[in-house]
Amino acid sequence: MQLNFAGREITIKLVYYGPALSGKTTNLKALHELTSDDSHGRLMTLETRDDRTLFFDMLPLLFRAGDAPRKPGDRSYTPVDPTMGMSLRIKVFTVPGQVLHGATRRLVLQGADGVAFIADSQVAETENNAASFLDLRSNLKELNVSVKDMPIVIQFNKRDLPNIRTDEEIKQLAQQGREPVFRASALSGEGVVETFFGLLSLTWSKLEAEHQLSRIIGIEPREFVPVAARKMGIKRDVSAILASCLGGNLDFRGTEKAP
Repeated sequence: MQLNFAGREITIKLVYYGPALSGKTTNLKALHELTSDDSHGRLMTLETRDDRTLFFDMLPLLFRAGDAPRKPGDRSYTPVDPTMGMSLRIKVFTVPGQVLHGATRRLVLQGADGVAFIADSQVAETENNAASFLDLRSNLKELNVSVKDMPIVIQFNKRDLPNIRTDEEIKQLAQQGREPVFRASALSGEGVVETFFGLLSLTWSKLEAEHQLSRIIGIEPREFVPVAARKMGIKRDVSAILASCLGGNLDFRGTEKAP
């Protein structure tokens, strides 16, 4: 997280990680299309020889005291300065999945506040998923970050393909760890918003506990994700979006179960 008081801006970095061809790029493209035009920047691509890294940033989401509804008599929250407010920028990246791009993955991962691990639901990709998760853990260690201290959600993508892990198997895997788990078919956009807001909610939970960001940007803690969703043009109820999570815990505690 970067905090710029002079520019009145907070920057949160989210990274989509996973094996090659698991759907990281498709997730970002779909997320870019599903959010409002005035809430995101241009989708950028950094080409490598045989892979690519995509990134874009959600344009500043301005929060001010009074953005969120408050109940009469609610004195549980008092902003530092009701007139100031700050902007919040969310930067979203993918990493290249090819094994040879380990250094690039580590570079992109540096400074991340939260990670969405995009697993391939095909049974044949089980070992690649596990190897990529171990790679994530190794790169975090190189950056002096424990996987237990990083907000992580897991998405099982490509649910529209044959020969995939069953829903029951994924539910069982979700119950073994604390990472929130989502099912998706990113090609059609299914599960993309759910994964993103699951990650944003989990990341916010950790950052709020550590830095009390809600006081800085001038909003009640429980209203951050719903307000962010509205500002991004998402009209669905956030509680319903997050309810699609299988197992796990959206209040950050951490674990290191591999998919």
